[in-house]
Amino acid sequence: MTSDDEGEVMGTPGAATMVLEAAGLVKHYGSVQALRGANFQAEAGEVVALIGDNGAGKSTLVKCLSGAEQPDGGTILLDGRPVLLPTPTAARKLGVETVYQDLAVAPDLDPAANLFLGRELLRRGLAGKLGMLDRPAMRSQAIDHFRRLGVTLQNADVPIGSLSGGQRQSVAVARAVMWASKVVFMDEPTAALGVVQRERVLDVIRRVRDQGIAVVLISHNMPEVLAVADRIEVLRLGRRVARFTAAEVTLEQLVGAMTGALTPEETT
Repeated sequence: MTSDDEGEVMGTPGAATMVLEAAGLVKHYGSVQALRGANFQAEAGEVVALIGDNGAGKSTLVKCLSGAEQPDGGTILLDGRPVLLPTPTAARKLGVETVYQDLAVAPDLDPAANLFLGRELLRRGLAGKLGMLDRPAMRSQAIDHFRRLGVTLQNADVPIGSLSGGQRQSVAVARAVMWASKVVFMDEPTAALGVVQRERVLDVIRRVRDQGIAVVLISHNMPEVLAVADRIEVLRLGRRVARFTAAEVTLEQLVGAMTGALTPEETT
């Protein structure tokens, strides 16, 4: 392993298309400095895990990269070009979607309606001008989208609130993927799920990656990170302190980078 001139612990770099980058992001909340020149990179067609202890800056970094917060300094690049993300809506228009831990689904609506929530299809002609929804078209597209992602639902016509936790999470992931063209952030997507449900969600994440979309996984579950991630980036005290190739790193190295026990000087 080597270290770069920023003092980051680095694994073997991959040769892929960089779709999203953060360069030197700074964020203050009053006297608290949440990000201290944080860097981050996500490549097309990979799962990159973002890990760190509580207070490391993970949530703040994701909020800045998804338009929910504005950094006080630094640069965000999408496909190598500097971008401004003033709102989550602006980020979504650029192909960046987020799956939050609380899912943010409408429990009284069916899966198809959730997929098109806020982006509903209207019927053609006068009916569409009057605001009538094209429910058959939305249902047909939703079922096809679920099939491509390997999402199996017991019933596609019932309120999503009646589905299992794993199925609700799969619908939330599928909704983000349906509209994302660049990056999908996933915040603890398997939290509170059982073993079987967790594996189904992880399989959906792999399928998303295989479609050429960058998946950013925020998780405290290290075995899960090692099972699904291609790369791992570690934040500590508001800065990226380490980058690893998942296949070449151990759990002990990840914990060491998160806690500060592993330093660049010790790995050169």
